[in-house]
Amino acid sequence: MSLPQTLVIAHRGASGYLPEHTLPAYRLALELGAKALEPDLVPTKDGVLVIRHENEISGTTDVAEHPEFAHLKTTKSYLGIEQTGWFVEDFTWDELSALRCKERLPELRQSNTRFDGKYPIMQLRELLELAQETNVTSGFMPQIVFEIKHADYFASQGFDMARLFIEECNKEDWDHSYSIIESFELTVLRRLHLEGLDANLVFLLESEGAPHDEVARLGAGARKYSSYLSDDALADLASWIDGVSVAKSMLFSDPDIVTRAQDAGLDVFTWTLRPENHFLQPEFQIGDDPATHGNWEGEFRHIIATGVDGIFADHPDLALAALGY
Repeated sequence: MSLPQTLVIAHRGASGYLPEHTLPAYRLALELGAKALEPDLVPTKDGVLVIRHENEISGTTDVAEHPEFAHLKTTKSYLGIEQTGWFVEDFTWDELSALRCKERLPELRQSNTRFDGKYPIMQLRELLELAQETNVTSGFMPQIVFEIKHADYFASQGFDMARLFIEECNKEDWDHSYSIIESFELTVLRRLHLEGLDANLVFLLESEGAPHDEVARLGAGARKYSSYLSDDALADLASWIDGVSVAKSMLFSDPDIVTRAQDAGLDVFTWTLRPENHFLQPEFQIGDDPATHGNWEGEFRHIIATGVDGIFADHPDLALAALGY
């Protein structure tokens, strides 16, 4: 599947303007001109894939305001990291549907908090329906960039994320030629590769650390993300996946990543373009207020000039403006 240059991907919808991963945020992203939408996928207790940034939901929903769910607050540990809160996998879909979303970054996006409590959590099927509805009404089918979250952890809890994903898409007769499937873990991408889906597979790479599935299996012997960026490693990845997606900071520390990966036959994506000073490289910040928009256009254009094939943006209209649209 060929990709337009440069693809603007609405990161969790138009999450700069509305609480992330809500149906209005995805609808707004399409209205602003995004050609692709990105959901993060996690499972409920009864195996329904829902769209949330993380399985811990106290920061993105009003769960703490529901006394009927107080007993589900717990502490979990994975790979030595402890987290306390409420977790999607402990809720049935019926229980989860009682919750409402809220802004994840209230200190930086205070205006978005006026929508707190208005929108329910989405199921994956709702986003597939939105894309298909868009195709019917406008003749344009958005691509969907599915991020499968924490597949190794969920496998340890009895959830087969690859199988759940395939089954959910099959129920909606989703055409995978419009799919880009990404993960920070290669194990689940290999599973999907073996299924023969007509989809682009993309390996997400952090600037530090190692993939969690490898850490779980190999401990200190796990390969670092950085080891996948050698010419030989990129060529090996290109033999079975379609792209890599790197943290934008890596384009500043090693701008040749894009050319080397593309020369190996891989598409290159980067995340996440945001206009607030808090997220900008120091040379593009203006003033001391982390919530103020800095020289976002300068940073966005710098990133685009590296030749990346796709950019994830919370404000898709700003990304399109930086591209000259």
